[in-house]
Amino acid sequence: MSHRATTVLDLIRHGEPRGGPKFRGSQDDPLSELGWQQMRSAISPDDRWDAIVTSPLLRCIEFATELAEQRNLPLHVEDRLREVNFGKWEGKTTDEVIAAEGNRLSRFWEDPVANTPPGGESIVDFHRRVSAGWQHWREQLAGQRVLVVCHGGVIRMILAEVMGVPLQRSFAGIAVPYACRSRIQVDVSSYGTLSCLYRHG
Repeated sequence: MSHRATTVLDLIRHGEPRGGPKFRGSQDDPLSELGWQQMRSAISPDDRWDAIVTSPLLRCIEFATELAEQRNLPLHVEDRLREVNFGKWEGKTTDEVIAAEGNRLSRFWEDPVANTPPGGESIVDFHRRVSAGWQHWREQLAGQRVLVVCHGGVIRMILAEVMGVPLQRSFAGIAVPYACRSRIQVDVSSYGTLSCLYRHG
């Protein structure tokens, strides 16, 4: 008889932050009014979770805290799930980066592994830390239903790992709009661990 445990992890990207679209990375802007609406609209009364895990950045943790209090759920803050650091691009819009850096931005989207933003965190390091945080909570909360409130880049790293997407394709190949939800189911049995993407977007 094989022992079997199923863990369901719902990933949600934060809503629109104050200041609109730009490279935020570790820049800590809170949600805009629209961002709060996007997050509240993305959650339904039928959603059932046993715990919430969140990035420590304001655009994630403020909503996660509100939801945890409303539903009386344990809230775990995981620093390894903060967004990738974009270095000198932090706080700049796409147009500003293109004006300053020419085609360096398109090269980043084509292959982020080989084109780290100036002064930024390498995608290999980013993937390593996100994977460590993801694995930790997958094991700590095994058998539960978990909401993970995090960032576009973090979700791309997790989906790349689950689906075997090469890191070179992880940014251009996966779209993660504001308040986008993805569901991953992890089944552990005596045959091993199977992680599967059930839903995205």
